[in-house]
Amino acid sequence: MATARSAGALKAAFKRRWGRWLARRIPPAASVRLNQRRIFIIPSLVGGAFALALVLMLLAAINYQNSLAYGLTFLLASVFVVAILHTYRNLAGLILKASGAGAVFVGEQGRFRVRLESSARAHQAVALGWPPAELQVLDVPELGVSECELNLPAQRRGWLRPGRMRVESRFPLGILVAWSWVDLDQALLVYPRPLEGELPVAAGASDDPEEQGGRAHGRGADDFQGLKSYQPGDSKRRLHWKAYSRGQGLLVKDFAALSGRDLWLDFEVVGGDIETRLSLLCHWVLQLSERQQPFAMRLPGCVLPPDSGDGHREACLRALALYGSAP
Repeated sequence: MATARSAGALKAAFKRRWGRWLARRIPPAASVRLNQRRIFIIPSLVGGAFALALVLMLLAAINYQNSLAYGLTFLLASVFVVAILHTYRNLAGLILKASGAGAVFVGEQGRFRVRLESSARAHQAVALGWPPAELQVLDVPELGVSECELNLPAQRRGWLRPGRMRVESRFPLGILVAWSWVDLDQALLVYPRPLEGELPVAAGASDDPEEQGGRAHGRGADDFQGLKSYQPGDSKRRLHWKAYSRGQGLLVKDFAALSGRDLWLDFEVVGGDIETRLSLLCHWVLQLSERQQPFAMRLPGCVLPPDSGDGHREACLRALALYGSAP
């Protein structure tokens, strides 16, 4: 038991030192150009077997004093040496750039876009990704550009930072592997997972009890009333595509608009733990934004005034995603 703990502590200490060394040698940046300081190369498993075979062939040549065996052994050894240069050259000069990443919800796949540029020669069979997930392989043409999208599961809300990405190549023979650990300083925002439930609404935001009124609970604001024919100017977000696919023409969902005070989504109205409350608020932010219903949201230490539109929706989702996070 004590031996296992000491081995684990030794492994953790090695990882910390390795991480600090990598941070000095390959610091995080939005654009990284691979060069001799950033590329490492060792024999692959196939290369190890190849080297072992060379040793056995050399022993056999020495034992039998066979000139042909000597020649073949040294010829294959020279191929191994030349392969070192070509494997290194396949990564050298490659430029990696972060191309952005869109926000997702908890449980979805975060998509990070990476741009690979060639400054001179072509780069063949370049693999990149975050182990232990399978690496994505692509070619970069001479003086050209290739783009790829790498996925990473979003398991908790807040900022998702993937950390260092492995870039490797086994081209041309597969007996050596050249690799680098690149941190493109990428991050995407993860929103809470939407959760259906009662509308956590408080009527009004005034401090005056008579003006503010009591807290209202219900299945939702803007209750669904049915379908009506599409008219120019109606929101395309309310189009009922299923009815259109059945040949019933363009119909839009009709909601009864709320009158009176503004809608206030209130964190304190919701029951449950923090994540449940945030998930419920996230659901209603999406619903009300789809209906183009103006609303406000109140979180502990954060108040977003009544508004509507995509900008207001994104501001509310961002506040939910970063609730409780260090500034």
